Amino acid sequence: MSKIAVIGTGYVGLVSGACLADFGNAVSCVDVDAAKIEALRRGKIPIFEPGLDDVVSRNVAAGRLSFTTDLALAVRGSEVVFIAVGTPPADDGSADLKYVEAAAREVARAMDGYRVIVDKSTVPVGTARKVRAWVAEELVRRGAKPDFDVVSNPEFLREGSAVQDFTHPDRVVIGAESERARAAMKEVYRALYIGETPYIETGLETAEMIKYASNAFLAVKITFINEVANLCERVGADVQDVAKAMGRDGRIGPKFLHPGPGYGGSCFPKDTQAMARIGRDHGEPLSIVETTIEANERQKERMVAKIEAGLGGPGSLAGKTIAILGLAFKPNTDDMREAPAIAICEGLAARGARIRAWDPEAAKEASWRLASIKDRLEFAKDEYDAIGGSDALVLVTEWNQLRTLDLERVMSLLKSPNFFDLRNVYKRDELEARGFRYFAVGR
Repeated sequence: MSKIAVIGTGYVGLVSGACLADFGNAVSCVDVDAAKIEALRRGKIPIFEPGLDDVVSRNVAAGRLSFTTDLALAVRGSEVVFIAVGTPPADDGSADLKYVEAAAREVARAMDGYRVIVDKSTVPVGTARKVRAWVAEELVRRGAKPDFDVVSNPEFLREGSAVQDFTHPDRVVIGAESERARAAMKEVYRALYIGETPYIETGLETAEMIKYASNAFLAVKITFINEVANLCERVGADVQDVAKAMGRDGRIGPKFLHPGPGYGGSCFPKDTQAMARIGRDHGEPLSIVETTIEANERQKERMVAKIEAGLGGPGSLAGKTIAILGLAFKPNTDDMREAPAIAICEGLAARGARIRAWDPEAAKEASWRLASIKDRLEFAKDEYDAIGGSDALVLVTEWNQLRTLDLERVMSLLKSPNFFDLRNVYKRDELEARGFRYFAVGR
């Protein structure tokens, strides 16, 4: 059993802390937000992530997981300290490391002996060495000389399946420069090590690059199939059959070949921008990543143009009511960061439409994410309330209940039978046989 402090109770920190405790470690999660810590102590989880509440409650009850605002106390009671604070994008697209630096310096001011300090946040290449320098600087100021190691241990969590991803990972990446640090990390992940989870042991910079390269590649793959979908529409091909055939090729694989309105979320937009910035800063511009970023924004705009064209062309949206089903960037999360629904709703409103929106989890976040169009936006109580009296239905996020809509009821509720399926959930023949005007992506 390892004694662990996790600094930051955001998405990465809370999932990591809870799952590390589930591995049998003693974990103290730290945050400066006293209200959040108090809520966590009461069992209130600040994010929507399936299964996380059970993991937290189980480990709190077992005495393996605790929450505190006292960083110094948590550090002194730990052997390994994870830094899992936010790294929001700066104005130039690079990752802002101010929270990482603040955490590293606080750790240095509190540590009273050897510690392994782990970068869990997604950070640019070179950050681990900056953390080492910040910690060393604070120790000099204290006149203290405790030994320490810095490790890069990137996370690969998908929102909506983060608990499963953490407890059953494809690999664990450990970037370290001492055998002592590597041994400590293997003890942290002993539950996985015994289960023969692949461990990739690298240097610091390599571990940091693995995270960015992985996310950038997936973003490229999504954007590629979106552009293929757009071409399919022009030439009369079906992108779903194209993607299925491509996915059968073992060199390509089927994952992330699902066309739609563009990627969003907490990782892909931020990480592609940061990686592009790293490339420019080092004189090695990543033209594929740069183009992916631009193409993804165009894809979101293209969805607005698709809806406008389907309803009659320029000017046709004025006075229309559009039902937007799904606001989160993907199912099983309430996260709307860079969600395609934002650009779609704003674009439709700018063209004169009124929006009736519904999402099972993201409405609260949407209320401020879409504040700029609040005069043209109404939140419905459920999916059918959103559809009632609307001139078109636009399926943006493929929540399970939206995959099985009562189509007869939908037809009776819509003012006009316009069905825009931006996730290709439904079959054209079935919808058109029921009298819908059906619009998909790449079909």
